Order: sequence, then C-alpha cells, then structure tokens
Amino acid sequence: MVWQWALVIVALAFAALVIFLIKTLQAGTKTLENTAETLKEVQKTMDELTYEIKQVVRHTNDIALDANHKLKQLDPVMESVKNLGQLLNEVTLVSQQYSHRMIEKAKNHRENKEKHKKDHPGAAMLPASKESPAVQSYRANHGTGGNGAEGVGVQKIVKWIDTGATVWQKFRR
Repeated sequence: MVWQWALVIVALAFAALVIFLIKTLQAGTKTLENTAETLKEVQKTMDELTYEIKQVVRHTNDIALDANHKLKQLDPVMESVKNLGQLLNEVTLVSQQYSHRMIEKAKNHRENKEKHKKDHPGAAMLPASKESPAVQSYRANHGTGGNGAEGVGVQKIVKWIDTGATVWQKFRR
C-alpha cells in the first residue's frame, strides 16, 4: 500500500507542478504579448518620427540652399564695398601726399618771397616772362636762370607733368 500512496503523492505533485507551470507559462505569454504590443507601438512611433525627421532635414536643406543663394548674391556687393574701401584708402593717401606737397610749396614760396624781399628791397615778385607759374616756381626753387634752352626744357617737362596730372585726375574720376 505504501507503494500506491507514493504513486498518488507523485501524481499529485506532478499535477501541482503542471498547474504552476501552466500559470507561469500563461504569465510569460501575457508578458510576451505585452512586449510585442509595446514593440509594435514603438515601431509605429519610430515610423512617424522618421517621416517627420526626414521632413525637417528636407526643410533644413531648402533653407541652407536659399541662404547659400542669397549669400552668393551678396558677393558682388561685398566686392564693391572692398573696392570702395581700397579706393578711399588710395584717395586718402593721395590727398595726404598732395596736402604735404602744398604745405611744402607754401613754405618754400614764403621763404622765397622773404629771400626776394631781402635781395631786392621794394621789388614785387611779378612774373618777368610768359612762362608758366610752375616753371617760375621751379626756377625760384632750383636757382635756374635765363630763358635759354634750359628754360625751354624745364617748361616742356613741367607741361608734361601738368598733362600727366590732368590725365591722372580724369582717370581717377
């Protein structure tokens, strides 16, 4: 009889084991179903986000292309501003040089006038010939005298310099 009782206890233990395994498997099945459901929702959300991200990237690319296009349109303006800056720099330099020359010329003129007054008291500094004032100024500064071949050469050089200065001024405008 012990043998029968042991067989019944083993059968009951096996039945209890099967019942617990069934409950465990059912809980595992529910967990797997919930996990599958969650994965489906995550996949759906990822698909929606992927579409939206693609739209944002396309829109960003369009904005970048538009900005690039507008920057390229500004390039000639920036080049003009650069050229204007260089031109103003050159004009300032030329004006500065001209100003220095004019100041030096005025100083020399005053010194020559005072020197002439000392050398010829009571005489006014009037042009004595038909030479240009630039030639007379050259002669006064460099001490060349007379109206010979040297005066004609100096006058020609001064005319060429005046012509070159006039051409340069017209070119700069």
